[in-house]
Amino acid sequence: MEFLIEGISHITWEQVVMWMVGVLLIYLAIAKEMEPALLLPMGFGAILINIPFSGAMGAEGIVEWLFEIGIQASEAMPLLLFIGIGAMIDFGPLLSNPKLIFFGAAAQVGIFLTMILAALLGFDLADAAATGIIGAADGPTSILAAVMLKSSYMGAIAVAAYSYMALVPVIQPLAIKMVTTKKERAMKMAYNPSEVSKTTKILFPIIVTVIAGLIAPASVALVGMLMLGNLIRECGVLENLSETAQKTLANLITLLLGVTIAASMKAENFVTVETLLIMGLGLFAFVFDSIGGVFFAKFINLFLPQGKKINPMVGASGISAFPMSSRVIQKLGVEADPSNHLLMHAVSANVSGQIGSVVAGGIILSIVPEIIKALG
Repeated sequence: MEFLIEGISHITWEQVVMWMVGVLLIYLAIAKEMEPALLLPMGFGAILINIPFSGAMGAEGIVEWLFEIGIQASEAMPLLLFIGIGAMIDFGPLLSNPKLIFFGAAAQVGIFLTMILAALLGFDLADAAATGIIGAADGPTSILAAVMLKSSYMGAIAVAAYSYMALVPVIQPLAIKMVTTKKERAMKMAYNPSEVSKTTKILFPIIVTVIAGLIAPASVALVGMLMLGNLIRECGVLENLSETAQKTLANLITLLLGVTIAASMKAENFVTVETLLIMGLGLFAFVFDSIGGVFFAKFINLFLPQGKKINPMVGASGISAFPMSSRVIQKLGVEADPSNHLLMHAVSANVSGQIGSVVAGGIILSIVPEIIKALG
């Protein structure tokens, strides 16, 4: 009868903490509807792999097998998810107002600030860089960077990235209000979109892939899968495949990714002071990405004539959290002035953030290994 109590006798307090973390993630997914497609399987996975002698782990464990094949060996799951994300994105608003593409770059400043701060706090360069990517508000990019940089804190980085993505409606308004006045938030922008041809929409993902690949070769897989999904959407001859990518593929990969990433959430590795630091650094990165976008808009406004100025909040939507950030900007604009409509401008900056985040990730994946090699 000893085998019946063997599991109970080997429970550790760290495992109990991870069960509580799992229950919290499930609660946030169900009760608060925060990224439920990912937080729910991630929460359940955290419980699953922290049961003593769990059959989900080990040589024959399904979760460990998925982790080794789908994430560690080829980074397949995050990359396949990008095909679905790309198929969901309409770059039309950005193409009709292309100057807003620069906000997708400006709103990545928090990544690099956090990378420096993490290094100062004692994290090695690979872990510091992987932590900084949380600021992109892009879960798949965060996971991919953690894998490719062989970070020891992949579980904490994944939880932080997706948790803060889910908390965009809470965090971004606070960050934006810290650095803007009500008058600035009420600033109106005329929306006169130019017509975007089908040819332009088809050429755009091809051109972006080539340019991003030349600038940051390590970003080719990231940008390429994102743009492949978008090309499938825009080509006009693959409607069924586009719908499959947007729904079936994206949902299936999200479900499997949530459970699989839990393999890196083992109690002995997750319940540490470093995990708390990573959660704090992730929040810092996210806030300063938003603030960086706001200040960039204010800087640009110094050179723009009256009537052409950009509402500073639009800069904050240059993060990758699409379309949540766009909705936040629209809500704050209406809150400041009920007749203010900023959604399409915010969407333009927001979709540019999708590109900016993967290019920033690619740049880090290109530079950091070379720096580590030189220092080593």
